[in-house]
Amino acid sequence: MSHPYKGFEPEWFDSEFSKNSYRSIFKWGEPRQIKAPRESLYTMLKALFGLSDKNFESYTEDLGLEDVSFDLPVSLTEAQLMAFREICGTEFVRTDDYARLSVAYGKTMYDLMRLRRKIAENVPDAVLYPESKEQIEKIVALCVKEKIPLYVYGGGSSVTRGVECVRGGVSLDMRLRFNKVISFNEIDQTITVEAGMSGPDLEKTLNNAVSLFGAKRAYTCGHFPQSFEYSAVGGWVVTRGAGQNSTYYGCISDIVLAQEYATPVGTIKSDTYPRKATGPDLDQIMMGSEGTFGVLTHVTLRIFRYMPETIKRFSFMFKDWETAQAAAREIMQSEAGYPSVFRLSDPEETSVMLHLYGVMETPLKHLFKLRGFEPNKMCLFLSFTNGEKGFSKNAAKHAKKVCRKFGGMSLTGYVTKSWEEGRFNDPYLRDTMQDFSIVTDTMECSVNWSNMSAVHAAVRAYCKSRPKTVCMTHMSHVYPQGANLYWIFITEMSDPEEYRAYHAGILDAIQKSGASMSHHHGIGKMFAPWLEGSVGENEYDVFRALKNHFDPDNLMNPGGTLGFDLPEDKKIRKDKKLYE
Repeated sequence: MSHPYKGFEPEWFDSEFSKNSYRSIFKWGEPRQIKAPRESLYTMLKALFGLSDKNFESYTEDLGLEDVSFDLPVSLTEAQLMAFREICGTEFVRTDDYARLSVAYGKTMYDLMRLRRKIAENVPDAVLYPESKEQIEKIVALCVKEKIPLYVYGGGSSVTRGVECVRGGVSLDMRLRFNKVISFNEIDQTITVEAGMSGPDLEKTLNNAVSLFGAKRAYTCGHFPQSFEYSAVGGWVVTRGAGQNSTYYGCISDIVLAQEYATPVGTIKSDTYPRKATGPDLDQIMMGSEGTFGVLTHVTLRIFRYMPETIKRFSFMFKDWETAQAAAREIMQSEAGYPSVFRLSDPEETSVMLHLYGVMETPLKHLFKLRGFEPNKMCLFLSFTNGEKGFSKNAAKHAKKVCRKFGGMSLTGYVTKSWEEGRFNDPYLRDTMQDFSIVTDTMECSVNWSNMSAVHAAVRAYCKSRPKTVCMTHMSHVYPQGANLYWIFITEMSDPEEYRAYHAGILDAIQKSGASMSHHHGIGKMFAPWLEGSVGENEYDVFRALKNHFDPDNLMNPGGTLGFDLPEDKKIRKDKKLYE
């Protein structure tokens, strides 16, 4: 560890394990990469949960070291399997236990808990690894002919049970072969890629556009979700995702210029014009469909000039949450340019972050006290700007001016830089802590400035109704009209169904507080019971009409995705009690 413990340190699991094991599926990221909490955070969590070192002397959860094995027969006929092999190639159609389970779950804690208990359910009958959009079109046509359910697996970072194969059938694993650049257009400043391309591969391609395409300069996509290293472009698009730099670059729905889908009723392809008034926007209709209309094959994205040298990093501490909100709103409404990263933490998250990133081990700890910033009240703001040198400098200058106007204390760029260096590897922390029954998961929603405080208080009250639970919140993906509120909760828990009930209670609190059910995680099957009640019955009928047009036989990601084919008694509305 880079920061050795002075006292007792748990034996965080950091050993070899089989590439065919359960752990290889539920573990985040690289097999041998881990992240353990700093001693200050470990000490803080022990105090919060009423635990001692004794609770961490041995693992309390199954480490998942056994090879995957289960007894769920393949229901496809040999003729159907042979037809898929003719399309993809024999070696690219797999029916073994490991392949089937590897694409069945995403990364919500409910998925990880089931995998640790070797619960194999809702797995596909076969996993296909397509190489081209033509192969995918043939697969869709065959599924329609044979009435075979079809699911898609991109990076596997879904936290909404979006990839779960509830009705068996086949799952298309896009990672292996469907990840190529189709075209690069520097004049229009666009790139077209296959949906299975990973975030790092896309960004590396754009950063190296000069050598790869003979471009005049380097480019960036500007889309950096926390799952960036292990998510795919197609997943970003079909869930309407957002990256951590979205306040400047926009969410994926702003970055997408055109799409192509293989659907049961044929190919759907939008054009690449930057704006048009030719009826409803087809791109916006298809984005967010989460595989229920068809399979996304090609995506054309807007790209941006890559200028890391113009980044201006800064951070401030505010004395309380209400003041911090007022400052954030002023930055976004003052029309002086938007920061790129915009992360404002509430008091509880601020406290945890100061320990997580080692700030409380620096002289800043004493400076807070001297300046009258009280623990459990102060709020941390992290930010940086992008863009042309003068623009970036001016946007940062204005944001700092607003922060000082609202009594913010400058922490320079040190804290932001510390956060930036670890922003993609925080998920590794979940694995090390879950080995000892400490679970960490996230929820998020979209709010307006006018109801932000009420939503924050209501959802936080439910999260804290579970004793000894950490409930951190930050605003991110910020707009002149409001922001995303993102909750991270940490608690002791082992039972998957207990977790599912608690998670449902948080979703219920979000709906009843008047917030949007999701800002960028999507809906999947886990959030689906709340969707119709959230958007309205007449409004949801539009979604249903689209589903009936594209997929009349309900073969595309069936089993409750976006609430389609969900029984009426499983839907939850604002005026209905949970599980009524």
